Amino acid sequence: MTLRHLKIFVSVFQNGSVTKASKELHLAQPSVSLAIRELEEYYGICLFDRIGRTIAPTEGGREFYGYAVHVVGLFDEMEKKIRNWDAIGVLRVGSSITIGTHILPELLKQFQKRYPGLKVEAVVANSAIVEERLLHNEVDIGLVETTPEQPDILAEPFMDDMLCAVAAPGHPLTQKGEVRLTELAEYPFLMREKGSSVRDAVDACLALLQLQVRPAWESVSSQAIVRAAAAGLGVTILPYLLVREDLERGTVARIPLASPIRRKLNVIYHKSKYLTENMKIFMEMAREYGRGESSNPTFFSCR
Repeated sequence: MTLRHLKIFVSVFQNGSVTKASKELHLAQPSVSLAIRELEEYYGICLFDRIGRTIAPTEGGREFYGYAVHVVGLFDEMEKKIRNWDAIGVLRVGSSITIGTHILPELLKQFQKRYPGLKVEAVVANSAIVEERLLHNEVDIGLVETTPEQPDILAEPFMDDMLCAVAAPGHPLTQKGEVRLTELAEYPFLMREKGSSVRDAVDACLALLQLQVRPAWESVSSQAIVRAAAAGLGVTILPYLLVREDLERGTVARIPLASPIRRKLNVIYHKSKYLTENMKIFMEMAREYGRGESSNPTFFSCR
C-alpha cells in the first residue's frame, strides 16, 4: 500500500467513477482499477460496490476515505511547507455568510499585511457547506456560527454574537420595554432559509416555547429580509452584525427581547489537520478580533 494507492482511491471516491478518476490522474483505467483491487486485497475489505457500470462506496470505503483524504492532504501540506516554509503557499479559509460579510474581509486584510507572499483562498457559504469542505480537506480552517455536527471537526469559540429582533421604525413592538418571543410570533415573520445557522437558532428558540411560525417571507438574502422589515412587512431576527449599520442609520428599529439570543462564533478545523504556523496565527488573529469587538460597548447595543 503506497501513497499512490491512496491518491487513486481518493480520486475515485470523490469522482464516483473510475473513468473520471483516470482522466483526472492521467492514468489508464486498468491501472486505476488495479490500484483499488490491490487496496481491497491488502486490507481485506470491499471499498466499492460495483453495480453494472456504476460504483458506490461501502461503509468500509467511507470510513477508509476519512483517513485517506487526510493522509494525502497531510503529504501535500508537508511538500508545501518544506518547499515554501511559511512565507509562500496557500491558506484556504471557509466562512459562513455572516462572518464572510462582516468579519472575514478585515481579518484577511490584516493577515495579508503580515504575510504578503502568502496566497489566501476564501469560500463563503453556509456553515454546513464549510463543514463538508473541511471533511474533504478542501479548506484548512473554517469560521462558522454553529457548533459542528461532525465528530471529526473540532471547534474553538473566537467571538460572542447576538441575534437581534428588528422591525420598521414605529412598529408597536419597538415601543415596548420588553418583548417575548410569543408576542413576536403574532406578527408576520421574515426568516432566513431552512438550513442556515440563523434559521436553526431561531427555530430552536421557538420550538422550546412550542411555537409554530409560518414565515411570511423566506429568503437566502439577509439584506432582502432587512429591506422587507424596513418596509413594514413584518418582524425578523438576524445577527447584530448584519443589522448594525441599518440600526445606526435608522432604517430599522430594535425590538427589545426579554430573553436575548446569544451564541458563539467558532473557528473549526479537522481533528487530523496539521496546523501550520500560519494557520495558528490566523486563528489567534480571529480570537484577537473577537476580544476587540466584545470589549466595544456599542457592539451589543442590541440588548
